[in-house]
Amino acid sequence: GADNDLYINQAVVFIEDAIKYRSINHRVDSKSLWLYRWYYSRICQWILGLTITVILTLAFIETPSSLTVTSDIRYRLPAWDPPCGLTESIELLCFLVFMIDVSVKSYLIGWEEFRKTKWLMAYILTLIVSLADWIVSLSFFCTENVRIRRILRPFFLLQNSSMMKKTLKSINSTLPEMASVVLLLAVHLSLFTMFAMLLFARTKDGQQDKEWVGYFRNLPDSLTSLLVLLTTANNPDVMIPAYSKNRAYSVFFILFTVLGNLFLMNLLTAIIYNQFRGYLLKSVQSSLFRRRLGIRAAFEVLSPLKETPANAQELYVSVGDLFHVLQKVEMDSRCKQAIMRSLKTCSCDQLSAAQFQKLFEELDKDAIKQHPASPEYQSRFMRKMQFAFGHPYFGYLGNVVALANIVSICVVLVMDADKQPSERDDFFLGAINCFFILYYLLEMLLKILAMGLKRYLSYPSNRFDGLLTGILLVLEIATFAAYGFPHPGWRPELMGLLSLWDMVRLVNMLIVFRFLRIIPNMKFMALVVTTLLDLVKNLRAFAGILVVVFYAFAITGIILFKGAVVPMGNIRQNYLGWILSRFAACVGWVGVTVEQISQKRLWLYTVCVMYLLSFNLICRWAKIYFVAWWLISSVIWVNLFVALLLENFIHKWDRRCHREPLSDIEYQRTVELMFRDVLEEPTEEELMERLHQHPHLHLCR
Repeated sequence: GADNDLYINQAVVFIEDAIKYRSINHRVDSKSLWLYRWYYSRICQWILGLTITVILTLAFIETPSSLTVTSDIRYRLPAWDPPCGLTESIELLCFLVFMIDVSVKSYLIGWEEFRKTKWLMAYILTLIVSLADWIVSLSFFCTENVRIRRILRPFFLLQNSSMMKKTLKSINSTLPEMASVVLLLAVHLSLFTMFAMLLFARTKDGQQDKEWVGYFRNLPDSLTSLLVLLTTANNPDVMIPAYSKNRAYSVFFILFTVLGNLFLMNLLTAIIYNQFRGYLLKSVQSSLFRRRLGIRAAFEVLSPLKETPANAQELYVSVGDLFHVLQKVEMDSRCKQAIMRSLKTCSCDQLSAAQFQKLFEELDKDAIKQHPASPEYQSRFMRKMQFAFGHPYFGYLGNVVALANIVSICVVLVMDADKQPSERDDFFLGAINCFFILYYLLEMLLKILAMGLKRYLSYPSNRFDGLLTGILLVLEIATFAAYGFPHPGWRPELMGLLSLWDMVRLVNMLIVFRFLRIIPNMKFMALVVTTLLDLVKNLRAFAGILVVVFYAFAITGIILFKGAVVPMGNIRQNYLGWILSRFAACVGWVGVTVEQISQKRLWLYTVCVMYLLSFNLICRWAKIYFVAWWLISSVIWVNLFVALLLENFIHKWDRRCHREPLSDIEYQRTVELMFRDVLEEPTEEELMERLHQHPHLHLCR
């Protein structure tokens, strides 16, 4: 009896591992199985996720903090400075949770597996360094300038996600090919830098040396000017002095831009896409193997419970034992019910390995819910109304009315663009908003009448439409209650939290947002939008690594540039000082600056001009930080993002364009198995070989 219970519990855990695509290489004795299920329970994983969130957000309240209304150092009030020991106490609690986490993980996989797991070793090392740095902080009463543990915090987020670790591994395998193109870019930049220094050398006539003075005075300045030109951030400023002197100089800049931007940068994108395009396929293939291995492991541990002849060539699992296992497994209720229905309709009382595996293919499907039926009216008049207001043309009429609403708002905004607030008459805008909102309410009620409330709410577009209509109606009623009905000269003073103009603007913004309801009625636009929304699920791991990189660079910026900039009297200096002061404020505003640089809106040159105005000696060292960020974010990361985006988009576009029309109930593959049609099923030999390599599970055959 004890052995049977152990086999049942092992099968339960293996099936749950298969559902979550987890590795089955863990201890399988009774106590370890209980601890394993407790560790992966919702409450434990929620606590771990909350702990990671808390330790990452500590940077927003630690010194230096940016929890102020404005980021401008000239106007903001002093930020709250937490007392020494407050954030450190929260950190200690987080470290205790992480120590429990790594201890449980290490115990569950065993010593042999632990030695092979580099992530767990790095986890322990990160905790040791963080705790040592925490002790140093308390020893100095929180007055130390550099806190190493703050840079290490993103690691806790990284190691907790298997998909993020797979993504990082794929990126690491792509780096050698990227390095060759980056080296080619460096050669291109160096050659043109030498050409520029020779072409724009200093002459006897100082009035003609504007290009040399501004951009090509020495090797570092020349290299910086062309590097910024490679990002197009200083185009055409960098060439204006030379172009003013002689139009022929434009040939140099054109050649540099064409070779660098049009050829080399796009070549880098092509190489990265070629190397990285198999990332999802490999990842999903690995996930499929884990799922099949977990299901096969459950079959192997259940098969001894079924009495079979000694000379039997094939093992079987009892249907009753599987029922017992399924009652204990935590899984989606739809999948569990579908598997149980299949078992009940099965004519046999035992399952072979192939039948057992096929039964759990239900996990690879995601059911689209069937829309409820429309109400059936007895009255002929009501049936006609149902036909009229349930027809697609009624929805098209609503789209035309929404378009007319947008056009009327645009006309009013154009007419009132140059008027002072005291000269503006809100009567016309208030009247048309009232009319259109009443139409939206009537349209919603008529659709509910034709379709029924349950069927109406079963469509996401209707829920979106109904929610905005409800909000618009509430705002309109609040406006009338506070300011009365629209009339000529309708310009009451501020009453309550919002003025009339603020209320009208809020209503108009929601009306514009409501116009997105047309998307489901436009086939190809709906296809693009739904594809992009589905991509979000695939890009979560990639976005997580991007957050890790942003966070690490932002913290590094705080450490490097803290207190380097103070408000200056000159307006130009104030603006430039404000840009870099974000690095001295806190990680939030550092992240904003870093993000703007990655989008090429602010760049190294502006920041270094500020340094030249205040700290001449460290400008060159500041360039290293920003160049490193540009290489990682704009050159490497953006191209990796484009590669992943293209792979997802092309695949989903092809599948959707060739997909058959939806029936009332259709099964679609989950996101993890979106490549199901091109994946290879693992063979019997591969599964059994991997099971025999399990460090804690010893099979009889």
